[in-house]
Amino acid sequence: MRKESEGRASVAVIGGTGLEDLFKSSSNINVGTPYGFSHEISICEIQKRTVAFLPRHGRKHDIPPHKINYRANMYALYRLGVERIIATNAVGAINLNFKPGDLVVPHDLIDFTKHRHLTFYDDAPVIHIDFTEPYCPEIRKILVKEAKEIGIVHDQAVYVCTEGPRFETPAEINMFRALGCDVVGMTGMPEAVLARELGICYATLCFVSNMAAGIAGRLTYEEVSETSKIVMPKVREIILKTIISLPETKSCQCSSAAKLGRQQ
Repeated sequence: MRKESEGRASVAVIGGTGLEDLFKSSSNINVGTPYGFSHEISICEIQKRTVAFLPRHGRKHDIPPHKINYRANMYALYRLGVERIIATNAVGAINLNFKPGDLVVPHDLIDFTKHRHLTFYDDAPVIHIDFTEPYCPEIRKILVKEAKEIGIVHDQAVYVCTEGPRFETPAEINMFRALGCDVVGMTGMPEAVLARELGICYATLCFVSNMAAGIAGRLTYEEVSETSKIVMPKVREIILKTIISLPETKSCQCSSAAKLGRQQ
C-alpha cells in the first residue's frame, strides 16, 4: 500500500465520548480517501509536535459506533503522515475490581463486531497481519506511566468490542467474563487492526464510564456522559503528557507488521 503523506502530523489522537473538543486547533480539514472522506480532523501544535485530532463520533457526537467509517478515518491519518495514534474509549466494566472513573490501558482484545469493514486487504494478494500484540508496547508503557502519576490505572486488561449501538445483555456480559474480558466497548475495533495494517503504532487509554449490564442496574447514555465529564481532565492531562514523552525514534515492531504480512 503506497503512502501518500501530506506531512502534516506524526501523532494523532482519536477521541471518543466526551473528547470532541479536546484540543484547540490551528486548522480543520477533511481528507479524501479511497474509502470516502474522513471526519473533520483538527491540526494543532503541542510542545512543538504537530498533532492531528479526530473526533471518532463526529464533532456533534452524531455518528453511532457501527456507522463510523473506520477505514476512511484511519487512512486519512495515514495520508497525513501519522505514525502513532493514541485513542480513547469509554468502556463498561466487566471485571468487578474495576469501578466507574477508573483508567484502563488494555493489553489485548477480543472482537465481537459483526458488520464492519475489518481490513484494507479485501483483494489479492492475500495478506495476513501479525496481531499477537494488538497495542503498541511503547505507547502503552508511556500511557501507563503517566496515568499512574495521576490516579488508579489498570495496566492489564482485555477489551472486548461489540457492535452496538445497544448496550450488551447480562448474558453477554457473563459470557465475556468467562472468556477473560475485563472491559467492553463499541469502537476499539477495527481501529486497532487497521492501524497495524498501515504500520501505525496504536494504543488506547480507556476510562470506565459504567458497570456493564447486569452488574449495577439499568444502563443509560446519561450515566456514560456524566462520568465522562468528571474524568476528562485526567484523560486530557495523560494524553498531553504522553504526546510530550513520545521518543523521536520508535523502538517497537508495529510498522514492520505489514511488510511481514506481505511475505507470506
